[in-house]
Amino acid sequence: MGSENQELRKAGLKVTLPRVKILQILENSERKHMSADDVYLALVESEQEVGLATVYRVLTQFEGAGMVTRHNFEGGRSVFELTPEDHHDHIVCTSCGKIREFFDEIIEDRQVEIAEKLGFRITDHSMNLYGICEECQAGS
Repeated sequence: MGSENQELRKAGLKVTLPRVKILQILENSERKHMSADDVYLALVESEQEVGLATVYRVLTQFEGAGMVTRHNFEGGRSVFELTPEDHHDHIVCTSCGKIREFFDEIIEDRQVEIAEKLGFRITDHSMNLYGICEECQAGS
């Protein structure tokens, strides 16, 4: 629990059992993008008594502290990921909801060129592509 405690303190949050448990789930999950419901179900499976309202509240606190990033992909469902150290974009399957991360230097450079051409300096951006993943195309 040591590293979670340090992360919470560094973010200016009091160390509480629900915060520690939720952070552990986000850090240890094979899935990088989890909804509040996903986190809640993982807590239930690990026999932790943390209510869904608490999960939403903690995730919102983590977002405010910059610990997690919230994404609102097509379909209206919010998912959270630990705030990445390196920038990446997302491609989302509109059939099964699978999310893949990618980085493309040419796309990144082109965005800067377009912004400069329009008189802007990019301070942040988010790119989400939508399509049908290989498994869904194959009908699995």
